[in-house]
Amino acid sequence: MKLIIQIPCLNEADTLAIALKDLPREVPGFDTVGWLVIDDGSTDDTVRVARENGVDHVVSHTRNQGLARGFMTGLDACLNLGADVIVNTDADNQYNAADIPALTAPIVAGAADIVIGARPIEAIEHFSPIKKLLQKLGSWVVRVASKTDIPDAPSGFRAMSRSAAQRLVVFNDYTYTLETIIQAGQKNMAITSVPVRVNGDLRPSRLVKSISSYIKRSIVTIVRIFVIYRPFRFFGTIGAVVFAAGFLLGLRFVWYYMAGEGDGHVQSLILAALLMGMGFQTILVAFVADLLAANRKLLEDVRFKTSMISGGETISREKTKNS
Repeated sequence: MKLIIQIPCLNEADTLAIALKDLPREVPGFDTVGWLVIDDGSTDDTVRVARENGVDHVVSHTRNQGLARGFMTGLDACLNLGADVIVNTDADNQYNAADIPALTAPIVAGAADIVIGARPIEAIEHFSPIKKLLQKLGSWVVRVASKTDIPDAPSGFRAMSRSAAQRLVVFNDYTYTLETIIQAGQKNMAITSVPVRVNGDLRPSRLVKSISSYIKRSIVTIVRIFVIYRPFRFFGTIGAVVFAAGFLLGLRFVWYYMAGEGDGHVQSLILAALLMGMGFQTILVAFVADLLAANRKLLEDVRFKTSMISGGETISREKTKNS
């Protein structure tokens, strides 16, 4: 069994050495433990620091692609390197590396495909009340959309099996955390969480540049999640509400018309017709979006099977080379 710990990095020369110092080289259940750094277009000495501190593999983007792209680049690299289990952690040493065995244990035991590290959110002093509230809101949205029970969905400290990593596809450019959990729930993967500890704050969050920006991007992320993964419910709900509003206005006009006062409420009839037409069209969009979602699932299945075939060939080549 091979474990690879991946760390997405963007200009992390000041903190990366601290994070690497605590990473384990031996984890129960694994024969080898490797480290991989994803350099997301860093302009400082991140790569040099990584190599000087014993990182086994470095993959680099020529320019900054964002956290989500860096995460996916890391997964692809780990799969190509023959990883059986992949652990993702942060370069700012936010998560306690001593909890990596706890993360991987459910996967080694065959009880889970993905394990999320649940932070003690209420006890983290450098999290503002608004950020704590948004963390809870994001986790609630993910639980609703994915039908899972993950208390800390935004946590980036997570472990996943090889098959789970092969099936994940991230569409969001901002962050991968929420979307991957929803995918896991939709694909009926076994996903669980374990409590983990956190370290002191070494630098400000790169995702939370300001509270207003974080709120705006979180709202956009949540809406996109529902549009992509629950399109029929999203558009269907909007269409039903608009259609119902028009229908009620239509009933109001009929009431006045039957009472002989219809001439004074023609505006209600026009508005009712517009709302009912808009609602009906939005419901039709819901059906089209649902068909597109089904097509996306088929494409993801094709990608998964292709990844399994190419991954198997890569492992076979490595075994032949080592023998």
